[in-house]
Amino acid sequence: MTKFTDESAARGEGRPGGRPFDFAQSYAVVLVLVVVTYIVSVSVTEERATSIVLTIQLATVWFALRISHARAGVRLVANIVLVGAAIVAVVSFFVNNEGDQLGVISAVCCLLYFIAPFSIVRHLVFRPTVDAETLLGAVAAYLLIGMFFAFAYKAAGEFGSMPFFGADGKGSLSQDLFFSFVTMTTVGYGNLVPAANPGQTLAVLEAVVGQLFLVVAVGKIISNVTLRRRDQSGS
Repeated sequence: MTKFTDESAARGEGRPGGRPFDFAQSYAVVLVLVVVTYIVSVSVTEERATSIVLTIQLATVWFALRISHARAGVRLVANIVLVGAAIVAVVSFFVNNEGDQLGVISAVCCLLYFIAPFSIVRHLVFRPTVDAETLLGAVAAYLLIGMFFAFAYKAAGEFGSMPFFGADGKGSLSQDLFFSFVTMTTVGYGNLVPAANPGQTLAVLEAVVGQLFLVVAVGKIISNVTLRRRDQSGS
């Protein structure tokens, strides 16, 4: 307990007089990288652009694990995945083949975005207070989950025996991202619908995870704010 308090104090967490804002040590950098990934994904339609997206994702996950102070075992697994992803990014940039290449890259992206949110959530759960950095971390984790499902849909569309969206085709990365965040927020426009499994199951899972994440995140924020007010009123 003392060790955690000392480490938190060294990072300037949980006290108004902590360290000044450092962008490189804040979840704000993760949010920026997620936004850049989304913009590149929906703006560049060339197949080779996927390797650029993967490169940005490497930086996103690296920063996410660094800022969230991931455990040694998690960092080890992540480093192995990051090295493999880097190799895939380099190879895919110079070798632009059709077929399963895009599916493999999408699967790697899924794994990257699967690791990062868990590390962020763990870090946020053990933060002593709720502050602006906590909110940035929660938003970053939420967006990373949406990105994870988007690339899961892309991988399913590439490896599936039938078009992911049925009559609308297997779907572009832009459509997968749009469908993912529409599903996670339970807006449900209905203009894009998975034609079969595993897409349908993934969509249901994303809707459930998205709502549970919001409930848990809001619950933590409210509980911490309430405790802070009680401590202040008691003192």
